[in-house]
Amino acid sequence: MNPPVPENKALKRASENLVEVSDLHFSFDSNAVLKGVNLAIPRGKVVGILGVSGCGKTTLLRHIGGQLRPLRGGVTFDGRVVHTLGSKALYAMRRKMGMMFQVSGLFSDLSVFDNIAYPMREHTDLPEDAIHDLVLMKLHAVGLRGAHALRTSELSGGMERRVALARAIALDPMLIMYDEPFAGLDPISLNTIASLIRRLNDALGLTSIVVTYDVSESLKVADYVYFIHDGVVVAEGNAAEMVDSSDPFVHQFVHAKPDGPVAFQYPSRPYADELEIPPAES
Repeated sequence: MNPPVPENKALKRASENLVEVSDLHFSFDSNAVLKGVNLAIPRGKVVGILGVSGCGKTTLLRHIGGQLRPLRGGVTFDGRVVHTLGSKALYAMRRKMGMMFQVSGLFSDLSVFDNIAYPMREHTDLPEDAIHDLVLMKLHAVGLRGAHALRTSELSGGMERRVALARAIALDPMLIMYDEPFAGLDPISLNTIASLIRRLNDALGLTSIVVTYDVSESLKVADYVYFIHDGVVVAEGNAAEMVDSSDPFVHQFVHAKPDGPVAFQYPSRPYADELEIPPAES
């Protein structure tokens, strides 16, 4: 009888997690943005990354996509260390990723149809009739098949986000990253986008990262959430458990409390010193 094969924990971890971030450090000049971020994105899940504006959420996404190189630590995507890849391998890796940008990022001089068709024409050799059917399929998934001939200037804010979502899934990626997908939307559009993120992830077998400061919607759609503050992960857990968390940062963030670890004022000199108030006469 053959002896049992020892378990390869590294391979098991790579098969469970599509993305792993290990001790990630990054600075813009002297401004340290990421100070040792550690997190994992399991395959097939929707993971929320929450934090106040300017805490480094978008910077983290740019490391996952390979736009930035870490000062220390690194990001692994599908078992490969992102910042060690050459240009050809990096571009090939990015074809496995979809991105829904904070400002949608649609081409203003193209129709809705051509915005969705663009990555297919750029990165595949598919014939136009196949592209036609695929574009309509993607638009149908987000409820906008009837809007394929519209210009982007004719779209509402919610429609524009849905077109951006259709373009993000155009090449059937393994991972979709959403950068503030709920910002500036009315309640109906916001709920529609949140529902689409959840349904598309499950229906297409995707893995999704939702970067946002919108607590209520992210906790509805996410399986797991990380809270980032001051360049590190300060809390994490199942989304359903976060509402009742006793962690000071989570409690302040989830319940929008004015007092807590997150200060309203940006660090500065004492106010009186800034005003250069002369000392009182004796």
